Amino acid sequence: MSTSATPPRSLAEALRVRDDASLGALLRARPDLVTPVPTDLTQLATRAGTRASVVRALERLDRFALQTAEALAVAGEPASYAELLGLLAGDAGAPAVAGALPRALGTLREQALVWGEDERLRLVRTARELLAPSPQHPSPTGLGPTVQEATAGMSPGRIQEIVTAAGLPSTHDSVTAVAALTGLFTDRERMATLLAELPEESLEVLRRLVWGPPYGQVTADPAVRLRRLLDVGLLLPTAPGTVVLPREVALHLRGGLAHRITEPLPPAVEPIATHRPQVVDATAAGQAYTALATVEELLKDWDEGGPVVLRAGGLSVRDLKRTAVALDVSEPVAAFWVELAYAAGLIASDGEADERYAATPAYDEWLERPSAERWVRLAEAWLTATRTAGLVGGRDAKDRTLSALGPGLDRSAAPEVRHRVLTLLAGLPEGASPSVESVQARLRWERPLRGPQRDDDLRSRLTEWTLSEAELLGVTGRGALSAQGRALWGAAPARTPREEPSGPGDKLPVHHHAASPVEPLSPTEQAVASAAAARLLAPLLPEPLDHVLLQADLTAVAPGPLQRHLADVLDVLADVESKGGATVYRFTPGSVRRALDAGQAASDLHAFLAAHSRTPVPQPLTYLIDDVARRHGHLRVGAASAYVRCDDDALLNEIVADKRAAGLGLRRLAPTVLAAQAEPTVLLEGLRQMGFAPAAESAEGDVLIARAHAHRTPPRTAPEPVPDGPPVPDATLLSAAIRAIRAGDLASTTPRKESPDHGTTGELPRTSAAETLATMQAAVLTNEALWIGYVNAEGSASQRVIAPIRVEGGFVTAYDHTADEVRTYPLHRITGVAELAED
Repeated sequence: MSTSATPPRSLAEALRVRDDASLGALLRARPDLVTPVPTDLTQLATRAGTRASVVRALERLDRFALQTAEALAVAGEPASYAELLGLLAGDAGAPAVAGALPRALGTLREQALVWGEDERLRLVRTARELLAPSPQHPSPTGLGPTVQEATAGMSPGRIQEIVTAAGLPSTHDSVTAVAALTGLFTDRERMATLLAELPEESLEVLRRLVWGPPYGQVTADPAVRLRRLLDVGLLLPTAPGTVVLPREVALHLRGGLAHRITEPLPPAVEPIATHRPQVVDATAAGQAYTALATVEELLKDWDEGGPVVLRAGGLSVRDLKRTAVALDVSEPVAAFWVELAYAAGLIASDGEADERYAATPAYDEWLERPSAERWVRLAEAWLTATRTAGLVGGRDAKDRTLSALGPGLDRSAAPEVRHRVLTLLAGLPEGASPSVESVQARLRWERPLRGPQRDDDLRSRLTEWTLSEAELLGVTGRGALSAQGRALWGAAPARTPREEPSGPGDKLPVHHHAASPVEPLSPTEQAVASAAAARLLAPLLPEPLDHVLLQADLTAVAPGPLQRHLADVLDVLADVESKGGATVYRFTPGSVRRALDAGQAASDLHAFLAAHSRTPVPQPLTYLIDDVARRHGHLRVGAASAYVRCDDDALLNEIVADKRAAGLGLRRLAPTVLAAQAEPTVLLEGLRQMGFAPAAESAEGDVLIARAHAHRTPPRTAPEPVPDGPPVPDATLLSAAIRAIRAGDLASTTPRKESPDHGTTGELPRTSAAETLATMQAAVLTNEALWIGYVNAEGSASQRVIAPIRVEGGFVTAYDHTADEVRTYPLHRITGVAELAED
């Protein structure tokens, strides 16, 4: 960074001596400053001091950087580096503080919260105001006002009385008296002597006020222990009945410390258990397989159309409970899987009149991909999603219940917390798992100051949810980061911290613990990381099987995941009885009839089972299929309202005589035909409950094949995460922004000759058209640069420094120092021109 012999007098001047790398670091750390691009460095400094921007910057400081800013807020202005170090390390000194302070101060400087040389450090005024707890308690560290501030409204006589009682010689004016009192309170030896003369009761009063709040209440006739403190100025009155402990006295009693506990280093994330990496990876892979199976089961359950969308959006409590039962998980876990599928773009609302949730076309494409790639897509969606499933069931600001897939679940801090948690896990030895409390403590150190909508409690809960969700998803195994999770973590927003400073002279390092805005990985880098994660996971996932084990009790055991075609047919032909490491299917008359209704013949079912069973097809299963097939379709049901047709009139007589058919409203129309008052679907179900196997037929008399029709939404995109402020500018935007700011600053600060028509205060020059033309033509001959005011076609005014090359046809062609290129400007859009002053 370039330096100047003259200390900067303002933040703008401090920014002006920075190099491009330093300005780029500022704009990366505070991306709100670059939107829109400032016209010059003065405007950049003004924007960096606005309340909203400073709030965002303070919220992104770690605890020690924030403590450093708070110490500057109570130090003198300007403060020296030594004074700042004393406030943080105290009289006893602290090597850890001394080692960490250059880094923390560098962070504050980089983010333009502090400016000035080491001997004249200044905290921006807005930050000083924001760090004050309240107007009544303006110190962020619990310190009261200085002696000078506390005695500002006190009578000269009373000040002299205090000086005399403290054992100091009287002075001729209040200014010197206050200075003498301040000198006494900041002199360690004399203060120790003064305090040693006080009774223990008086010292106890000071101890209660020393760490804040520094204000206390007194009566009109104070007790003896308070009277002595008031007499010597150790307590000063600020209002009737109110006294304050002066800052200098409190600092002496604190041993020079601005904070009761200074935390220069982050708390360590200690592992509570260590597992073999192979065990971690295998456990995580098992969880990854379960995650894929769970999402598939969820979407299969919603294949023909899922739950109805509430009027306010989202799932009803009843539908979430039903989904949890179907997935055999708790409701919070069901909400996580539903939200994950939504974040991955696999489910959405169909947008129809009777709006329902259903699978999207992207789900079918997802199913065709290899298992490891399908898992990567889910994990990537989880890493970047701002929708937070853990909030489901809670209440919003208006006391409304937050529902799954409903509004109000976005929390912009969620991706950052996930990134930080994975970063901390990646920093542990392989196979090590930390406690939730230690991770939460570390993240609280990294982000101690939160806004009103992002409190510590939410951040702690986000940390807890991240650890549990990472385990559910298979990013971690037994609490430790898996190999595939470590590879995928490279696809999360991450960057290696830049070089740290070695001492107080290094002005613009980046605090290695500060979680500033980070640059996202490029699409190419994300693709590489995702491919690496899929490559590591693939060998750990079980291969799909092409067989089952048929048993004599009319069950089939699938000892692992089945190939898709086999699983789809079995889902129709049999009912799932139990799931786990092995899935048990049971064959029933109803399930066999379901397969026949779907267009399968008995011979097809026999051939399918024989081809895919490692055990002989049991005879009871063969009999079951043949028996159901023999009776299937013997009765035909069509639409009259409905009718029953059968060539066996004895069978129809049996149906009519059966008391269970009374509700169907049957009446014989012909020996082989019964008419019914019930609808065809009701009639079909009623006859099946009576033990028959009717088949539906079309108006032409053909058997209707009953297949489940998959319901899909129109093409939908996955929900966009809600950003936590403006995005971090990329290298191209940063380079262009810095060039524009530098050029605008050159135009606004270049010295100009004074003239009666315009001053040198920075306003746009105003000259007549004739004078503008003449000055331009003269500059072409002398090769001199000019300062011009220019209004573009959109009406935006700017000031530029140009070197005219040619003037003709109402245009001037010139080298524009502001844009660093040759441009042509219409003369009628130039508001005025001024010559530059000689260097």
